[in-house]
Amino acid sequence: MNEFELVAEVRTDVGKGASRRLRRDGKLPGVVYGTGKAVNMITLQHNAVMHNLEHEAFYSQILSLKVGGETESVVLKDLQRHPYKRSVLHMDLLRVDANETLTMRIPLHYINEEKCLGVKNEGGVISHLMTDIDIVCLPKNLPEYIEVDMLEVNLNDTLHLSDLKLPEGVEIHSLLHGGDAAQPVASVQAPKVMASDEAEDAAAEEAAVEASSETAPEEDAKDNEN
Repeated sequence: MNEFELVAEVRTDVGKGASRRLRRDGKLPGVVYGTGKAVNMITLQHNAVMHNLEHEAFYSQILSLKVGGETESVVLKDLQRHPYKRSVLHMDLLRVDANETLTMRIPLHYINEEKCLGVKNEGGVISHLMTDIDIVCLPKNLPEYIEVDMLEVNLNDTLHLSDLKLPEGVEIHSLLHGGDAAQPVASVQAPKVMASDEAEDAAAEEAAVEASSETAPEEDAKDNEN
């Protein structure tokens, strides 16, 4: 599991103008809140944050935040990105309490796709209907990702939320609030080209049968004349 550390300074100069000045100096304005403590305005090094953002785990793991002489455990809750430049404008961090559950969005990692029965034996194609899910757990149980095992999925079969194997202490957020356990996560279907060809063949066969049935009475009439 990756460990990420962020180093920040307390920010006293606030407002849009102050934020613009910070960004021009290569710094990133942010805020840290939660666990009943005061909201702190902070400043981080923009390039260091951008480097961390290249790692998938950064978005879903416990981060260490150093501000002055103190270190806090936090998670990333929100990012405000520039609309077209490769840069971040603002970052929101949430303090973590070891005894309080977290709600986090976690990526899904699909495994055994090449060995999938519906793919290997029946020529099917896997469709990812979800790429991440919201989970609820204590910080100590927070996974980096959830695995979705496609090994035994046959052609025309679908995996649902209820089929996911979750780590100990982890629950799916939507299912705790009356969500649909049958919501599809992934499926294995025939390739579109193949399905289209089969449909065309079926249509051609049906047309041939209809044409045959229409000409049959004419042939019967000729036989009767002879």
